[in-house]
Amino acid sequence: MTDKKEDKSTWAIGGGVLLGIGVGFFFLQASALAFVGSILAGLGIGLVITAIISSRSNINP
Repeated sequence: MTDKKEDKSTWAIGGGVLLGIGVGFFFLQASALAFVGSILAGLGIGLVITAIISSRSNINP
């Protein structure tokens, strides 16, 4: 049996994109660029959260 700790910090990227798509659907009728912008914002938030989670997991192994 191996004690392998799985890193689930990358899930934040997918979650951020899904959140961006969900928010973007509200803006889709107003502007397609707002839809794309919300997807990119969700991706950016997911990447920031992933970086924070990864840095904290490296501090406390």
